[in-house]
Amino acid sequence: MSSASPLPLTLLLIARNEAAVIGRCLDSVPFAAEKLVIDSGSTDGTQEVAQRHGARVVHQDWLGFGPQRNFATSQASHDWILVLDADEALSPELAQELQSRLPELMQSNLAGAILKRQTWYMGAPMRWYRPMVGERLGRLYHRGRARWTDVRVHESLRFDGPTVTLKHSFVHHHNPTLVHRQLKILRYSELKARDWLERDRPVRLWMAPLVFIAAFFKDYVLRLGMLDGGRGYVVSQVGASYAVYKRLRYYEMKHNPASREPAGRLLGGIDP
Repeated sequence: MSSASPLPLTLLLIARNEAAVIGRCLDSVPFAAEKLVIDSGSTDGTQEVAQRHGARVVHQDWLGFGPQRNFATSQASHDWILVLDADEALSPELAQELQSRLPELMQSNLAGAILKRQTWYMGAPMRWYRPMVGERLGRLYHRGRARWTDVRVHESLRFDGPTVTLKHSFVHHHNPTLVHRQLKILRYSELKARDWLERDRPVRLWMAPLVFIAAFFKDYVLRLGMLDGGRGYVVSQVGASYAVYKRLRYYEMKHNPASREPAGRLLGGIDP
């Protein structure tokens, strides 16, 4: 990578207790003029690690994924923003592509760019499972031409204008263990169920067995998880179990509203 001057770009992360991985992420974007971390209350030294790796850290209590990202966007010093999660990093190839293409992109009327993501799962890259091989995500944008959806979980970037797709991929180092993944599933399920509560979605618990079968078949067969061997089976099983569990938790919330407050407290301060 050349030692060209930094580009007027903000690398933006939202984080909580990511001290083990955030440095790798921040260091993978050496050409960003600003590195900004929005921290929602880390207790493992994430803030200090981020600062050592050149980031400015701003505290914001957790608002939900979509609102938190929109708040983060408002704190950036530059209009062009690259968003990564702490367990992600640019590949050297994508970093070089961005550094060479960004000056032209920034002078255009484009709303942003689509980046491809390659996932490492259980210590190795997935080769066939579609959602983890070349997944296309909106991560580079002009903040006046794009906005994150205001949902608690599974947010996405909505562009108001044309985009381009870059050639090379960034890397997602998926949860280091299944224990980490299961803890994240508990939190994501809680957030999704609370979104459903606000919309008063019908419970439809009778659909849970069908949901499991359909989700597993989609991931293991249609999305080619079976070609990734045992890891493909695991990711399909975990995904199908998540699809069911969030419905079970929603059923509990509807039938026992008192369960919301202690569950939210246990999962790190989710509002009831």
